Amino acid sequence: MRLRIRHVTRYTYERPLSYGLQELRLTPKSRPGQQVLDWRMTVEGGKVEAWFDDQHMNRVTLISFTGAGHEIVITAQGEVEIADTHGIFGQHQGFAPLWLFERQTELTRAGPMVRRLLRGLGAETGDSLARLHALSARIGEAVTYRVGATDAATAAEAVLERGAGVCQDHTHVFLAAARLLGFPARYVSGYLMIEGREDQEASHAWAEAHVNGLGWVGFDVANGISPDARYVRVATGLDYREAAPVSGLRFGDHGRETLAVQIQVQQ
Repeated sequence: MRLRIRHVTRYTYERPLSYGLQELRLTPKSRPGQQVLDWRMTVEGGKVEAWFDDQHMNRVTLISFTGAGHEIVITAQGEVEIADTHGIFGQHQGFAPLWLFERQTELTRAGPMVRRLLRGLGAETGDSLARLHALSARIGEAVTYRVGATDAATAAEAVLERGAGVCQDHTHVFLAAARLLGFPARYVSGYLMIEGREDQEASHAWAEAHVNGLGWVGFDVANGISPDARYVRVATGLDYREAAPVSGLRFGDHGRETLAVQIQVQQ
């Protein structure tokens, strides 16, 4: 399946910024089952300083901006060819060792709520893949999809306590639980083509766990499936903070900041 994507991020400030830096993880790379046919990124109101691949082999664009105006517009767009691999990404590659993905983070630290979620899961099945699918289903039942129930800083334990969240939160709970079960697991950010809906308000997120004999396997808890030909992988990391589409810092009294995101994904 060939997908066309257009992702526009617009920051508007009440007063010009003194200075700021941002890391953009908005460039997908050709991977098993994914071929990038064309990709372009433009920055208005800022300056591209450098490109590099981080420890997870994500393509990162570093941009700076200073008090020349009140608005920064980042546009990423292109076409990607996707094959359906039934959620199997394959063997581990890259600079980061596999054992690193068993590490807990502030957003994925397992506590009493995660342990309670896992009760009896090992008894249900001894098969690793079936156990992970069962985990995904449990999280989907425990965490209702609801926008506004959480924010980017909400950790897995808090998500389970609230019983609601979005795809980012489902993914953090999955990572916390899978790592507690002994599986290396990572966060994936990217895009999902939704049937009958071209315009979207946000990018998508799902999890991958490493299964012996298969390698990395994807689990989209929010939709209750493994990724298929509608999914475009852009960045991976230990949690959202390492795979966020846009992250950075800014200095100075810029007043109120307004963020607007427009995403189109179509076949």
